[in-house]
Amino acid sequence: MKRLDLKTLLTGALAGLTAALLVLGASVQPSFFSAFLYTASALPILLVGLGWGNVAAIVAVVTAAALGAVFISPSFALIMTLVTLLPAGWLSHLANLARPASELGGPDHLLAWYPLSDILLHLCGLVTFAVIVIGVMIGYGPEITDSIVDLLIASVKQQQPEFMPDPAATAQTKSVILLMLPALQGGIWVTMLFAAYYFAVRIVAASGRGLRPREDIPSSLRMNRNSIFIFLAGLAACFFGGVPALIGATVIGTFGAGFMLSGFASLHFRTRGKDWRLPALILCYLASMLMLLPALLILVVGLSDTRKAIALTPTKDADTPKQSDTKI
Repeated sequence: MKRLDLKTLLTGALAGLTAALLVLGASVQPSFFSAFLYTASALPILLVGLGWGNVAAIVAVVTAAALGAVFISPSFALIMTLVTLLPAGWLSHLANLARPASELGGPDHLLAWYPLSDILLHLCGLVTFAVIVIGVMIGYGPEITDSIVDLLIASVKQQQPEFMPDPAATAQTKSVILLMLPALQGGIWVTMLFAAYYFAVRIVAASGRGLRPREDIPSSLRMNRNSIFIFLAGLAACFFGGVPALIGATVIGTFGAGFMLSGFASLHFRTRGKDWRLPALILCYLASMLMLLPALLILVVGLSDTRKAIALTPTKDADTPKQSDTKI
């Protein structure tokens, strides 16, 4: 943790103010642009956490939450903290963790940084928790999703009066929507927060304030092996119905997004040096956004390649400035 001084406190407060303004701006913008602003609100927290340490990150989180509570409402501040502020602060804390590589059986003159796979695992867990808490706060359930389906059916009937929906198909659609919404919300938020972390790491590294070495994402971004069991537990919970199914769907969405991120990273790594790499990657991204089957294939790629890649850097008294990745 950085030394407590006025400059650190002011930097953290300024970052918190910036994050709060971005969230407040997102609350009055159209849906697409608001999602971008919500994601951008995590950047100031990540930047001060990665560049100035835990004290600055804590001050930023507290400042942003306090401003949200004062100018909007305490419940809004709680949601903002759960969705963006807390995950951003925690990710920056994990990214700055390091210990002697000798504790892991490595050389004495190197430092081992917290694995990116475990950082992604924590991100999936935090977003899962946030989605569940917010769902409890708003009373998420069939009462909300059924009305959405009914509105869609009514809209179709207005355009096509001869349309007569099948009751069984309508009931099945309602059950699918009930589970699909938390899964999509969790998956999208994991992806967007990791994108914010990625850009924050690059910005801090370019400024020279970053402690963590710049990692090769295609080779190091994989999910922790234990994530598979969490993902399977979420899949099994979906068959129980009720609240367990809602929790399971959320887990599938968040951890599925983590596996998709690692799957795309694996594709980037495996296609290096190929002449057809760029068009193939563009095709994979477009297909996974437009169709379900390609997205599932990327997910399978991520599931099939789980490991840890630990970034190593020399200690301050080391002579050789060499950096490498060790796979465990």
